[in-house]
Amino acid sequence: MRLEGKVAVVTGAAAGIGAATAALFVKEGARVVVADNNLEQAEKVARGLGENALAVGVDVTVASQIKRLIAATVAEFGGLDILVNNAGYGIRGSVVNTDEEDWDKVIDVNLKSVYLCSKYGIPEIEKRGGGAVVNISSTAAVCGIPDRAAYVAAKGGVASLTRSMALDHADKNIRINSIAPGVIWSNYYEKMLKEVPDPDAFVHGLKARAPVNRMGTPQEIATMVLFLACDESSFATGGMFTVDGGYTAR
Repeated sequence: MRLEGKVAVVTGAAAGIGAATAALFVKEGARVVVADNNLEQAEKVARGLGENALAVGVDVTVASQIKRLIAATVAEFGGLDILVNNAGYGIRGSVVNTDEEDWDKVIDVNLKSVYLCSKYGIPEIEKRGGGAVVNISSTAAVCGIPDRAAYVAAKGGVASLTRSMALDHADKNIRINSIAPGVIWSNYYEKMLKEVPDPDAFVHGLKARAPVNRMGTPQEIATMVLFLACDESSFATGGMFTVDGGYTAR
């Protein structure tokens, strides 16, 4: 029970990495707020986790809603120890053919959300004597990806922001790290399978990106989130931990 007595907020927790993280946290003794813009799905996840989980519908790009999220967490569970900034969103496009509105949305969901959740979450973590923030970045933070300009920029920003945040709050016993997942099987890819002309070739191409010749699972990323959130990683802060099956080692 590595998180016994801890309270965590996980954004983008209605599916994928967020849902897997919420489930693992509860298993390890934490009380968890399942935060997502899809309240119906968030409630479904929370129900499956029992009395130690609370669903909150939230748009992570709106400050007033983040304030409400943090307030609901403190009201329900008494404080906040761990913040996992997992909410993310991506689109296709180079800088030339990405509309400004789409650019802003990608930056807001992936990067501004980290700023807002941390702005209002970190003071509550400080009240508890310290804790951890884990930001989900991407291998896109270190490797360019064609036709993904906004997403690459946003995830690169998450990695850089993490380092700055770690320095700002180290003296408060708040450790802040990021994770760079590789290709992780998710609802996003399930939807894409319905759109591509050759699903088998599409899946083969995804697997081939990693030397281990497979995609990762949300549970594998959740395990790294748990490590960075618990006391076992007490000397780790300001780092970006890559979990990508060897993709960036090439």
